[in-house]
Amino acid sequence: MKNIWRNRDWSPMLLEEIREPFFSEEYIFEMKFDGVRALAFVSKNGIEVRSRNGKDMTSLFPELQELCSMVSKNVIFDGEIVSIEDGVPSFSKLQNRMHTKNAHKIKTDSVEKPVKFIAFDILYEDENLCDKELLERKRILDEYEDNEVFVKSKVYGSDGIALFKEIKRLNLEGIVAKRKDGLYHIDERTDDFIKIKNIKVDEFLVCGYIEKESVVSLLLGEEGDGKLVYAGKVTMGKKNELYEKLKKAKESKCELSEVKEAAKYVKPTYYCRVEYLEKTKAGHLRHAVFKGECER
Repeated sequence: MKNIWRNRDWSPMLLEEIREPFFSEEYIFEMKFDGVRALAFVSKNGIEVRSRNGKDMTSLFPELQELCSMVSKNVIFDGEIVSIEDGVPSFSKLQNRMHTKNAHKIKTDSVEKPVKFIAFDILYEDENLCDKELLERKRILDEYEDNEVFVKSKVYGSDGIALFKEIKRLNLEGIVAKRKDGLYHIDERTDDFIKIKNIKVDEFLVCGYIEKESVVSLLLGEEGDGKLVYAGKVTMGKKNELYEKLKKAKESKCELSEVKEAAKYVKPTYYCRVEYLEKTKAGHLRHAVFKGECER
């Protein structure tokens, strides 16, 4: 078995996705946090924080140096970096931290707007733990106490349906189902761990499109305060019938005041159904997926 502490050219285990929550005594359930997946390589002498794609993010979050004081061994935590706003994770707030390059501002933000590392797994503690079952890894993880920047993900029981209902009520991202006996498979996607997202579905007006090689990017609007408000973009394949309708439509002036992009704008008469995870503060859709034209 490779030494995952010394050789860090690997990716964290990825999850399969399903649409409906379920009840099972073989699984535990946790909240899915709206943040950035990260591996924290922590020792008494320092920390390295890496994204799921291997990008070194250590310098962006100096507050996570606090984790070094928690350990007496070499430890690898798997978790999510989140920014909290009004008691819930805010991805837009985290994005601001991710895009900050100025060293002084990074230092200031680490004090005034600290992130939290939500730890949901431990993969190494002076030895590789990946071949241990999930509940045993959780027992080891529980030995580390929460603090201002390190928080263990809360484990719920076997009723994913009830937890998902509460997640929807709170308008949070979703839940994760994990087999109690599941091993940790680096560089793999596994159905031992399953994510169930709180997907929203709505209908939007198509106000224009941007031509690309094999797809088009639809500019979406929705009615608000007696005017059209820009809701973001969604990608659609060119084989869709709606594309042919838009090509034949007469070009019109842009009715979205905040949009300045070069595009073909049309009179907003066509509606499409879009799935999305959430809206940003600006009202734009995140993780939008085109589901088809709809009649009104």
